[in-house]
Amino acid sequence: MSTLLLVAAAVVGIAYIFHHVVVKGKSCKSDAKLHGKTVIVTGSNTGIGKTTAIDLAKRGARVILACRSKQRGEAALEEIKRESSSNEVVFMQLDLGSLKSVRSFAETFLKSESKLDILINNAGVFMQGRTEDDFGMMFGVNHLGHFLLTNLLLERLKQCGPSRIVNVSSLAYTMGKINFDCLNTHKALAVGTSSLNVFQGYANSKLCNSLFTHELAKRLKGTKVTCYSLHPGAINSELTRNTSSVLQLLVKPVTAFFFKDTIQGCQTTVHCAVQEDIEALSGRYFSNCAVREVYAKAKDDVVANKLWELSERLCGLA
Repeated sequence: MSTLLLVAAAVVGIAYIFHHVVVKGKSCKSDAKLHGKTVIVTGSNTGIGKTTAIDLAKRGARVILACRSKQRGEAALEEIKRESSSNEVVFMQLDLGSLKSVRSFAETFLKSESKLDILINNAGVFMQGRTEDDFGMMFGVNHLGHFLLTNLLLERLKQCGPSRIVNVSSLAYTMGKINFDCLNTHKALAVGTSSLNVFQGYANSKLCNSLFTHELAKRLKGTKVTCYSLHPGAINSELTRNTSSVLQLLVKPVTAFFFKDTIQGCQTTVHCAVQEDIEALSGRYFSNCAVREVYAKAKDDVVANKLWELSERLCGLA
């Protein structure tokens, strides 16, 4: 019996260490205050977007919650105000699956807000379907909507420099690929409805995030705007809320133990937004609050420029 107890105790101890050291990961160490700064966080009504917004509001920033659902956005607004003890939090409706909505949001923001110091492109979906403009959902929301939003707000960011753009990517980019034939034919990053096809589309969209950041950094040279992409870690959040209920039930015990909670999961985003002296790392990829090397495909100059030019045409910017 004593041997079994020792084994059980060892297993529990190892599990505890694994969860609190490996899973939990590093925390943002900066105590930077953001009084007088304005921040936009897309998809901030839930998940790591919401905890990011709470953190930045606690630091004194004026935080704009850019969310698709008015009902959920306004509910999050009250929660974030309460959690941060700040009244400098504002909800503005933004549907990244609609280029019209992105343009409307940018127009409203530029008219109503005089400053923009940090833009956090956090929102993302993991689902099939088509956007209002008939793009593949994950291409349209995870990449194209943020591409247009960033470009429409870029002049304001330059005026308020030094300023930052933070793009939430994922380690899934390592399994991504950009098929321009598929994009030109289907206006999507992947086709098919199997679980593998859906994941491939998601991974491809995360590669887009990293390539966008790489190209954006090159185009921002000589300005006071810097940009960063990041892997937040595996997060126990609502990203898979649009998948089947059976899949959600199966992964729930796994995500509860092996995945970060949303406070742990927002730390690298916050790090990229506020950490001092990382300007020289513009265009780089972060994970666990530290800069990391990326696969060659995530910094391919030819592919990144081609994706930029295609995105410009699809958004009507070219």
